[in-house]
Amino acid sequence: MTIDYPRLARSIAALTEGETDCVALMATLACEIHHADDRFDWTGFYRVVAPELLKIGPYQGGHGCLVIPFSRGVCGAAARSGEIQLVADVEAFADHIACSSSTRSELVIPVRNGAGVLLGVFDIDSDLPDAFGPEDARQIDAILTSVFRDVPAGHREA
Repeated sequence: MTIDYPRLARSIAALTEGETDCVALMATLACEIHHADDRFDWTGFYRVVAPELLKIGPYQGGHGCLVIPFSRGVCGAAARSGEIQLVADVEAFADHIACSSSTRSELVIPVRNGAGVLLGVFDIDSDLPDAFGPEDARQIDAILTSVFRDVPAGHREA
């Protein structure tokens, strides 16, 4: 299945219009994006809850890791560096945290509000190797940027 990103963006925009609650937005995006493509085995958010600490947020799929420090894993690397992590083979990522033994590739995107405050990261895992490309990263990042731009910084736990 190939994602129709413009259609997905329009659908998400309609579903989230006027909403600024971070958790409600995360739950909606996790659901909509997860069901948009068969490549996506686990789709969800890890929220910044303390300095250098992520905790699981709304997601779709099997269980996820509950806590991830910024210093570990693909999600930690995205939070720490502020850069999208596009990992074709998780076994080749030196510090990969195996929340699921079936995960083969991963795409993790930092999520910021319009003021630039890091709210968390959006994580997509696939059981297929090299499942994601630069276009997936660009399109999903654009959706996240649009949806979370008006979320106040106070909606992030400190």
